[in-house]
Amino acid sequence: MIGRLQGILLENRAPDLLIDVHGVGYDIQAPLSTAFKLPAVGQTVVLHTHLAVREDAHLLFGFGSQQERSLFRALIKTSGVGPKLALAILSGMEPDRFIQCIHDEDPSTLVKIPGVGKKTAERLIIEMRDRIKDLGGAERLLAMPLVGQVEPGVPRPEEDAESALVALGYKPIQAAKAIANVNEAGMDSQSLIRAALKHML
Repeated sequence: MIGRLQGILLENRAPDLLIDVHGVGYDIQAPLSTAFKLPAVGQTVVLHTHLAVREDAHLLFGFGSQQERSLFRALIKTSGVGPKLALAILSGMEPDRFIQCIHDEDPSTLVKIPGVGKKTAERLIIEMRDRIKDLGGAERLLAMPLVGQVEPGVPRPEEDAESALVALGYKPIQAAKAIANVNEAGMDSQSLIRAALKHML
């Protein structure tokens, strides 16, 4: 099991990352909360990872903290939630807000995440309630900050933000409209994505 990687960030096409570890390139998928808080390409990154083994592929997922990885692992134990949907949930909603939705039994907010229907939201509320308690709740999940914070003000084109939203499951026209509604001068892609997600939720 690959549980942690430290290497040079070669590509950051959120949610897809490419990391060089002693000459070996690892393809990693990461939630936007991790991908957009990593340092610049060419810099050293450290990610906590989860390896999903399937008959047709070995998929590696990376996270900025052990707590975020723990929440991902709890999510994929839920009926009907695979790694791709778990990644979309972590990308579409901050962990503390997700936990609050579980505590408040609020499926109406959860269904706004692409790929989460009414039945899935209800299953998440029922099955994640006890798992979150086992993980120590929101305080433990959010205890450690994500590694490799991005320097503020680093410009990223609107196209990057739109591509990230499309990767989360939004239609291109939805992504473009959401970005246009929140775009202001000087906003980087991370700010654009967060603002767009809040606008759509």
